[in-house]
Amino acid sequence: MTAPADSLVAICPLEALTPERGSAALLPDGTQIAVFLLDDGSVHAVQQHDPYSGSNILSRGLVGTHRLTVEGEDAERLVPTLSSPMYKQTWDLSTGAVIDAGGGAKKPIRVFDVEVRDGQVHVAAAPRPGTGPQDDEA
Repeated sequence: MTAPADSLVAICPLEALTPERGSAALLPDGTQIAVFLLDDGSVHAVQQHDPYSGSNILSRGLVGTHRLTVEGEDAERLVPTLSSPMYKQTWDLSTGAVIDAGGGAKKPIRVFDVEVRDGQVHVAAAPRPGTGPQDDEA
């Protein structure tokens, strides 16, 4: 079963997620994703595949926050982060951008849009454009 790329897929009830812990899910096309409920109530979804270790383990990663100073902005901002459970590279959960590559090449991750409706977590069937590796790098 496949879903149109612009559709949202029901993944689980919001109450099935544990704050600050990841859960793995499978999209209709077989894509593995990692879903996170943060303490602030926001829900994030990213690819399950860790581009550094090559394993499908990002749902077991560590979530946290990081202060970022963005060029052209005066103030720092706090962003939600995910660190790989293998080699501890860190990504911005909202954009998939690498915050800490551990001295290696920057390998961003794909981010999926999430919506909570009527107590159900819905995730986009395809990653947000412009996140993660380009199609020829995947």
